[in-house]
Amino acid sequence: MAYPTFVTKVLGELIFISMISKVSISTIYECALARAFKTPMLCDVSKVHTGYGVMPKVTHCTEDENWGKPGYSKKVFVAKSVTQKGGFASVDKVLERIENQYWKIEVSDFQSWMLSFYKFVGEWKTTELEPNKILVEYTYSLHSTSALLYPLNWLFAKLFWRKYMKRVVENIREMAYEGEPYLYA
Repeated sequence: MAYPTFVTKVLGELIFISMISKVSISTIYECALARAFKTPMLCDVSKVHTGYGVMPKVTHCTEDENWGKPGYSKKVFVAKSVTQKGGFASVDKVLERIENQYWKIEVSDFQSWMLSFYKFVGEWKTTELEPNKILVEYTYSLHSTSALLYPLNWLFAKLFWRKYMKRVVENIREMAYEGEPYLYA
């Protein structure tokens, strides 16, 4: 059984506790390493995040001129759904990029209440096992501020978010295999 991860920060006299639910999946892509690495971050994100259950479809991004470079961000917009009014939904930021190996991004500044989640940290790791056989390891750490809601957060991560990640991986696989054009460098 997994136990919650607690991160404590002291900010002046305010103690901030973050509860983290972590989900990981892996798969094999049969394509070039560069395709497996670049497709999830540099292609049209509306084809990656197509909506599922309570997760709305991403429609477009703005302020994304430098997207793909560490330290830069973009605003993400979504369609109207049960949980979202539609429009500006969050900010994605590239934290780390190691070419053809690893991405780390942060999704934050949620514009609607998300079960006390305040950020999601995503990681995409690619390892070439042999030419055109790439191990993809996809991980998300969902950060929450509510101990009271942690059991619900954990269930959301392990049951819903894991399924959503599997759909995303398959969308990316299809885009990588079809040679979807990159929108960013």
